[in-house]
Amino acid sequence: MLDPTQPIALFAEATMGSLNAKMAEGILRYGRNPVVAVIDSTQARKRVGDLCALDSDVPVVATLADAQALGAQVLVLGTAPSGGRLPPAWVSVLEQAVAAGMSLVNGMHDRLQPMFQDRLRAGQWVWDLRVPQGDAPPISMARAASLGNRRVLMVGTDMAIGKMTAGLELTRSLQELGRDAAFLATGQTGIAITGRGIPLDAIRVDHAGGSVERMVLDAASHEIVVVEGQGSLLHPGSTATLPLMRGSACTHMILCHRAGMQTLDELDHVRIPPLRDVIALNEAVAHAAGALTPARVVAIALNTARLTPAEAEAALKSAEDDTGLPASDPVRHGAAKLAMAVVQ
Repeated sequence: MLDPTQPIALFAEATMGSLNAKMAEGILRYGRNPVVAVIDSTQARKRVGDLCALDSDVPVVATLADAQALGAQVLVLGTAPSGGRLPPAWVSVLEQAVAAGMSLVNGMHDRLQPMFQDRLRAGQWVWDLRVPQGDAPPISMARAASLGNRRVLMVGTDMAIGKMTAGLELTRSLQELGRDAAFLATGQTGIAITGRGIPLDAIRVDHAGGSVERMVLDAASHEIVVVEGQGSLLHPGSTATLPLMRGSACTHMILCHRAGMQTLDELDHVRIPPLRDVIALNEAVAHAAGALTPARVVAIALNTARLTPAEAEAALKSAEDDTGLPASDPVRHGAAKLAMAVVQ
């Protein structure tokens, strides 16, 4: 686990401010470690706040040496190229970091620990986030359905829609209401932020539901668990939502959507149906025609980052009118409205 006192640098070459840098933005927003710099040579001499909807003065620098000069002890790969594979051009930067005594946090599918294990000094380490831990879990058997707590699954209309962000904000708001709520991470960014969880997309499909189920059962003492969502039932390349539903035996869902989206990102030929139809789809799949828990979508988490305040208010009202459910942008307005929908 990453020591929260260690200064880190986020490597986001040629991506800072784009969707591919969502890990970097997630750590900047919710991480516990001091971030001394973001490395992106294409945006050098700017500040994070110039590129993202974050109130951050963290500098963007051109090179690893610049980040080291600011005190970075750990290099975190803060961007996710298509397919989650390590670009060959990054290897020289990683070699420089290890040679300089820095530790590495890696969110790629390619493992770095075997590559560098013979070069690590005392106290130096490599954390491959997408490596499943422990023995292979049993096949999911709907064991979580017998639990008496509330299990809230974040679902979405697309990938990279803000499910983790909404889930973390929801957990915080539930805790502020005095509820015993825990966030269960299922992706590399959530694991890096919380220090625990499962890398769902690196687990064999037969064991994916069982991994979620084991994680939920381990958290059974909490009154409410918020399960980080992955993928979307609408996306032809996504298989993650089904094991999340089956393993968690969710009782509640929050639908996450980006205001104004009409088609999937990068798949213009795949139309996003009306939100009420997306809600009906998720509820039907979760319930499995009455065989499993009757989870309901209780609120809408609407990402309005690209809108003006007036446009955001109009989009939220439209979502509420269309679905009959409370809607909030959990970053812009907080997640209190979402939390109340879960507890009521």
